[in-house]
Amino acid sequence: MYNPEKPYNNLPLLPPKTEVETKKILKQAIASNKILAELKGRADEIPNQSMLVNAITLQEAKDSSEIENIVTTQDTLYKAFSSNISSADAQTKEVLRYRQALWEGYNDLDNRPLSTNSFIKIVQTIKENNSGIRNAPGTTITSNDKTIYTPPEGEDVIRNLLKNLEDFIHTEDDIDPLVKLAIMHYQFEAIHPFFDGNGRTGRVINMLYIVDKELLDTPILYLSKYIIENKNDYYTNLRKVTEQSSWETWILFMLKGIEETAQYTLDKINSINELMQETVRFAKDKLPTRVYSKELIELLFEQPYCKVKYLVEEGIAKRQTAAEYLNELEKIGILTSQKVGVENLYLNVKLVEVLKK
Repeated sequence: MYNPEKPYNNLPLLPPKTEVETKKILKQAIASNKILAELKGRADEIPNQSMLVNAITLQEAKDSSEIENIVTTQDTLYKAFSSNISSADAQTKEVLRYRQALWEGYNDLDNRPLSTNSFIKIVQTIKENNSGIRNAPGTTITSNDKTIYTPPEGEDVIRNLLKNLEDFIHTEDDIDPLVKLAIMHYQFEAIHPFFDGNGRTGRVINMLYIVDKELLDTPILYLSKYIIENKNDYYTNLRKVTEQSSWETWILFMLKGIEETAQYTLDKINSINELMQETVRFAKDKLPTRVYSKELIELLFEQPYCKVKYLVEEGIAKRQTAAEYLNELEKIGILTSQKVGVENLYLNVKLVEVLKK
């Protein structure tokens, strides 16, 4: 019998021994898949997807880390991303490493399928250490000084559970991929394979799985927003699976989260796209002909802060000319400059307003 104060070494293997595609679940899965497909299509309309990916993944990194009480401000995060990361505080660096782990996992998908080894690489990047599978007892999950869950103990036990999770992820079956995502996310968090960073690693795995299943082309589903806004329900529903095998409630919670965050991200895409087109028209009208180019304006939307180096790297202008271009953009109100260390960063004011909504 399950006891929260004892290691859950008999965590049931996957797939669950219960119906995981009830009528309610299938109905919600249809709605979630539909909006996700729309998001995938609309993302393709943006000329430069790195604009969207940088905006969404930095926000995802911030909020995912905030769930673990690693807090940094949005402005600090963007500055650190655009400037020298070595000057950032420890919490900001850790948030940026979440983004790095997500991108490395995304770029590795073709050569490194989701597996125990890829999970380890993700957590090592996030924590910037050589941490591996938990190999010592004593890990507990507490709430109000009370133990509410004790994950499995023993490296062999944990590795065997992870191998079962790998097999479940890669088995060809008839389970809807989004339903499967909800199941595998519970299982990973229940295994709790690392001493630290399990929540963030699990959320990276979610995004990589969605891309791997070709439900999205890039990791732009901002799922941490839903989790952080429904944090109590998230942990309550996780515990209900453990204590009551309440899979339907958990799966419905996750599917609803996918639907809501896909719609949120879709709205964000629309807002960014509209702002970019508006900025293109405004800049074309106000800037000297020698300064204006569509490529220059699109570059301003890859992230909220721009600098001379970015224009040079994109081949838009040489260093001195690039500085002149950015100053011209500041004169007409599209950008505002700020000194950070030894360099000037130029803030896309209206883009930041959109991202903060």
